[in-house]
Amino acid sequence: MTKLCRKMKYDVTIGIPIYNSVSCIRASMMSALAQSYPSIEFILIDDCCNDGTIDVINYIVSSHDRRDDIRIISHSQKLGVSASRNQIIDEARGEFLYFMDSDDTIAKNTIELLMQNARKYDAEIVFGSYKKIETSGKKTVYQYPSKQLLGKDELASFAYRKYAGIQASACNYIVKTNILRLNKHRFINVNYWEDLVFTFDLVTLVSRAVLLPDITYIYICRDNSLSHYQERINISKAEVMRNVESINHLKNTSALLYDKIYFPNRCYNIVMTDFYIACAILKRRKTIVPYITNREIKAIMSHPATWRQICSFRKSRIKNQLLYVLGKAPSFLSVFIIKCLGKMKNLI
Repeated sequence: MTKLCRKMKYDVTIGIPIYNSVSCIRASMMSALAQSYPSIEFILIDDCCNDGTIDVINYIVSSHDRRDDIRIISHSQKLGVSASRNQIIDEARGEFLYFMDSDDTIAKNTIELLMQNARKYDAEIVFGSYKKIETSGKKTVYQYPSKQLLGKDELASFAYRKYAGIQASACNYIVKTNILRLNKHRFINVNYWEDLVFTFDLVTLVSRAVLLPDITYIYICRDNSLSHYQERINISKAEVMRNVESINHLKNTSALLYDKIYFPNRCYNIVMTDFYIACAILKRRKTIVPYITNREIKAIMSHPATWRQICSFRKSRIKNQLLYVLGKAPSFLSVFIIKCLGKMKNLI
């Protein structure tokens, strides 16, 4: 069933995939509906909620001043967050698109602030800074510098300049909807790190970007991330390998970017992510079922560039060469080196 809003063009679409979020959906929705910016449509994708979440949403919508700007699209079967977000891309009537997760909240002036900068700099994407709250209660602020990246490949070069140089989430930025549609840019069909892959590739498609130091988003860290493996007694090997699958997608898309100035740093970021995965595996290896072998850990470290390509790099050459060797050395030696480096970095 789809609740249709009036036919009109909006400046921004806020898209929220929803699945069984009864304990937090009210705070999330109210923060979205409280936005000071006027021209917003809200698309809520009900991915087969069965815990009363939709009852809460319907109650809020029925009496809210912005009820005519809200569409609820319900799935007949659970499709997952990637399919839900892709549907939002297809359905959005806004010039810009902004994703939220159903357990997160945003500041009242989030959209207004992002749109002001989009108009001022004729930007295709505007990022806000955010606060991350772990399930343990630990709070971390991720704050960008105030920066305008208005030339071709400037955003990608900034994003890849260091490991985790830009947010891995698909939330807390507005992006021109047509950028996604014209480039057929979609979320891959996995349940882990699909947002990292989406944003990591998205920065290669954008020419004009703005970064803001303002904290506009409160992000609740999910329990299915690698950072939470240490809190669990048993870990499924299939779950770990789904993270690897997501990073392998980035390796495949890298093949088209060899001539880009940022390619060496992109390669380094990708394989360093593999390194952190490998360290997480080695740290909790006894709890992963079935067992992950040395050969499989070595395979995780495969490099997206060839040796010849790496030798031609003007940036990050030595770092990439070392990572390349880790993926080519005998399995026992590769794992031994990963373990030593992981201990030096306090990862193991």
